[in-house]
Amino acid sequence: MERAGLTQDQLQRRLDTLWRMESPRLVARLARMLGDLDSAEELAQDALVAALEHWPSEGMPDNPAAWLMATAQRRGIDRLRQRRLHAQRHAVLWDEQQDQGMSAEPLENIDDIGDDLLRLVFVACHPLLPADARVALTLRLLCGLSTADIARAFLVPEATIAQRIVRAKRLLADRQVPFEVPRRHELGARLQSVLDVVYLLFNEGYAASSGEDWARPLLCEEALRLCRVLNGLLPSQVPVLGLLALMELQASRLRARVGADGEPVLLPAQDRRRWDWLQIERGLQALERAQALGGDADPYVLQAGIAACHARARRAEQTDWARIARLYARLGEVMPSPVVELNRVVAVSQAEGAQVAWPLLLALQQTGTLQGYAPLAVVRGELLAQLGRRDEARAAFSEAAALTSNARERQILSARAANG
Repeated sequence: MERAGLTQDQLQRRLDTLWRMESPRLVARLARMLGDLDSAEELAQDALVAALEHWPSEGMPDNPAAWLMATAQRRGIDRLRQRRLHAQRHAVLWDEQQDQGMSAEPLENIDDIGDDLLRLVFVACHPLLPADARVALTLRLLCGLSTADIARAFLVPEATIAQRIVRAKRLLADRQVPFEVPRRHELGARLQSVLDVVYLLFNEGYAASSGEDWARPLLCEEALRLCRVLNGLLPSQVPVLGLLALMELQASRLRARVGADGEPVLLPAQDRRRWDWLQIERGLQALERAQALGGDADPYVLQAGIAACHARARRAEQTDWARIARLYARLGEVMPSPVVELNRVVAVSQAEGAQVAWPLLLALQQTGTLQGYAPLAVVRGELLAQLGRRDEARAAFSEAAALTSNARERQILSARAANG
C-alpha cells in the first residue's frame, strides 16, 4: 500500500492514467457479467468514485488495477443479486470472478472467443447497428477513447460521434438485443467492424491525437494482442492477417519514434538499429501469408505492403518511394479516402519531386474534405518548403500547429514555422 496523503492533483493524475488503461477491461468484464452495457459503464464509474473516496485517506493499493476490478466485480455481483438470480447462478458467477473470468476452454471452442475485451468488441459490433455506429460505440465504451479522439479518427465533428453513440446504445436497448457472443459462422458479419476498431485503437496509440504524449504504446500493445487473438481464432482470414502484418511492422518502430527525453523522432531521422527486427520479420511473414491467400487487393494488406517498404529499408534513402506511391494509388482504388490521397501526395513528392506532387495536393484541397485537418497543412508546408516558398511554408506550419491537439506535435510544427 502506497502511503496515504496523496494530494488531490496527484491522485487525479494517477487515476486518469489508470482509468485510460483499465476502464475497457472493467466495462468488458462487467458487461459479460450483466449482459448490459449501460449497467457495466455505470458500475465501472462507481468503482472509480470508490477509489476517489478511499485512496486519499487509505493510500493507493499496491495493485490499483486489481483493486478497481475487485470493487467493480463486487458491485456487479450485488447488481445480479438485486435481480434475484438463482442462488446457484450466484455461486457459479462468484467462482468465475474469483478466477478473474479466464476461460479454461481452448481457443478452438467455436462458441467462445476466449478474451473478455475481444468478446465484447464482437458483441458491441452488432449487425443491427450501422457500421460507423458500431465502431464509434465500441471505441468509446470498450477501448477507452474519448469522443474527441474518435471524431478526429473519423474526420467528423465531435457532436456527430456523440450522437452516433447515443443512438447506438438506444437502438440496442429498444430492440432488447441480447449480449450474446456470436457463433463462429456469425463472426463474418461483424469482422470488418471489429478490425476497424482494432486498427483505430492501434493508430491512436501509434500517433496520439491529443494530450502530452507523442505515442501511447500501451494502446498499440493492446491492439496487437487483440489482433493476435483474432488471428488464432480465424487463422486464414486475409483481412486479419493483413492488419496483423501492418501493426507488427508499424509497432516495430515504436522505440525509435521517441527520443531520450520523450521528444518525437520523425521517420527519416530514426535510428533504425532501434527498430525491432524480429517484429519486422513477424510482420513480413504475416504479409506473405495474406498475399499467398490472394489478398493483394485487401486494404489492410496494401497498407502492410507500404509499411513493408519502409521496414525493408535499412537506411532512409533506400526507401522505395515509387512502389509506395503505386501502392497508395491502388489503395485509393479499393478504399477511396482523402487521407489515402494525401499520403499518396507525400509518396509522389518523395519519388518524383514537389513539382509533380503540388498539383495533386491542390486538387485534393479543392474537394474540401480535409478542411481543418492538421496533416494536410503539414504536407502543404513541406511541399512549399521544397519549392522554395518559405514564407508560405511557415504560414502552413503555423496553421498545422494551431489545428493539432497533440502537445508534442504542436512543438515540432511551431519550431518548423519559426525556422522555415
